[in-house]
Amino acid sequence: MEIRCSTTTAGSWSGDALVVGLFSGGASQATEALLGQRFGESLSQQLERRRFKGKAGETVSFSLLSQQPSSVVLVGLGEPAGFNSEQLRQATASGIKAATAAAASSIGIAMPLEGFAPAAAATAMAEATRLIQFTDQRFKGESDPKTQASSIELLGLPEGALSEAAAAVSSTGAMCSGVELARELVAAPPNVVTPAALADTAARIAGDFGLELKVLERSDCEALGMGSYLAVAQGSDLPPKFIHLTYRPQGTAERRLVLVGKGLTFDSGGYNLKTAGSQIEMMKYDMGGSAAVLGAMRAIAELKPAGVEVHMIVAACENMISGGAIHPGAIVKASNGKTIEINNTDAEGRLTLADALVYACKLEPDAVVDLATLTGACVIALGEEIAGLWSPNDGLADALRHAAEVGGENLWRMPLRASYRAGLKSGLADMKNTGPRPGGSITAALFLQDFVNGEIPWAHLDIAGTVWSDKGRGLDPAGATGFGVRTLVNWVCAGGPA
Repeated sequence: MEIRCSTTTAGSWSGDALVVGLFSGGASQATEALLGQRFGESLSQQLERRRFKGKAGETVSFSLLSQQPSSVVLVGLGEPAGFNSEQLRQATASGIKAATAAAASSIGIAMPLEGFAPAAAATAMAEATRLIQFTDQRFKGESDPKTQASSIELLGLPEGALSEAAAAVSSTGAMCSGVELARELVAAPPNVVTPAALADTAARIAGDFGLELKVLERSDCEALGMGSYLAVAQGSDLPPKFIHLTYRPQGTAERRLVLVGKGLTFDSGGYNLKTAGSQIEMMKYDMGGSAAVLGAMRAIAELKPAGVEVHMIVAACENMISGGAIHPGAIVKASNGKTIEINNTDAEGRLTLADALVYACKLEPDAVVDLATLTGACVIALGEEIAGLWSPNDGLADALRHAAEVGGENLWRMPLRASYRAGLKSGLADMKNTGPRPGGSITAALFLQDFVNGEIPWAHLDIAGTVWSDKGRGLDPAGATGFGVRTLVNWVCAGGPA
C-alpha cells in the first residue's frame, strides 16, 4: 500500500473513493459547496434524506454511477472547536474503513487541516490509514476476503510543506510495522508464542537491522541470582529465556534508555489457579508488555534515532502448575538480595520484572520504563482505553504522557503513595508480592519500585486494560491492539527523559 501527500483538493481528485470530513452546524459550508459543484444537487438531496448532520463518528457513503470517484464517503467531525489530532485519526480511520468496505483500491482523503502542523497531520492520517486496515488471518484455513487499498492520497496539504509531510509519512511505515508486530505476538496462541519464540523474534530483529542480542538461559540467570524470576518459570516444561536486545546509534550515544516488558507467554495463575470467569483462555496476552517493547525495538531499529542507545529487556517464561511449581507461601530471593514471600502465585509478573529491573539498572541508564499487563485493579480504575502511569520523576512522566498523546495513546498518571507500602510487609521476608485488594495497582507499582535504583528515573506503565479490545476501538481492530509501541518510539526518538 502506497501513501502519498498531495496538494490536490477534493474538488479535483480522481480515483475510486473520496473521503471527506465535514464539521457539524454548517461549519464546512465551503467544502459542501465544492462537493455540490462537483457532484450536483443529488448529493445534497441524499444528505438530507440520510439526515447527515456532521456529528462526530457519523459516516455515510454514496455510490456514483459512471463517475470518478465512483464512491464518496462523508465523515462527521463534530464541532470545529473540539477537533484535535485524536479526532483526525479517528475520522481518517472511519473513512478508510467505509471506503475499503466498498472495495475501493485508490482512496483520497480530504480533512480540514487548519491549525495542524502539516507533518503532524500527515503522520496521524497515515498511521490511521495503515493500522485500520490491519488483519491477522495466520491461523485460518480459509482467509476471509477483505479488500485493502493499494494507494492512498492525503489531500489538501500546503505546497510549501509537502516534502516535510511526505518525510513524516515515510517514517510512519516503521512505526506501523512495530505496532503490527506487537499485535501479531499478542494475538498468537500460547503454543505458538513461547519464551523461545520471543527470543527468536528478538533474533530476527537483530539479524534484520544489525542489533546486538544476548539471551540468558536458566543457568545464566541462576548465576546472577535471579531467584524471583526463576521461581515463576520453574513450574513450566518450557525453559525461560531472558532476552537482552540492544540498539546502538551511529556516532556518540548521549542517552542510554532501557525498555522492560513483562513476558509471561501464558499465565495459569500457578497454584492460585485462575478460576471460571477469570478469562484464563485469554492469558496468552499476558506478554503484552514484551510485545510492545519488541515492536518498539523493531521500529527504532529501522528509524535509527541519533544520539540514543536503547536496551530492551524481557524475562520470558510461563506460569504453570506442576510438581515443581512454586508453592504459595514460598520465600525466594531476588538478584538484589531482597527476599519475597509469595502469598499469591498469580501475582507473578512483578516477580519476573523484579529481576529484570535489577538487571536494567546495572546498565547505568538515564531512564528505565517498564510495560506490563500487571493488574486487574488498573482495568477497574481506568478501563480499556487508558493505561496507568506510575513514576516518582515528574520530567519522565510528562515526557511519556506527551509521547503517548502524539501517538494517539492514552496514559493517566497514578499515585505512588508511600504509606501503601505497608501492605507489602511480611513477617518472614523482606516483603510480600501482593498487598491488600484496595489500591492493588498502586501496591504493585510500589513493589516494582523496590527493585529500581532510586537515582535512575523510572516509570511503570500498566497496560492490562489497553492491550486487547474485544470489539475494536479507534485504530485498533478487535483483538490485540499493539498498545505502547507508539508511546515508546515517540519517547525514544525525542531523546528520552525530559
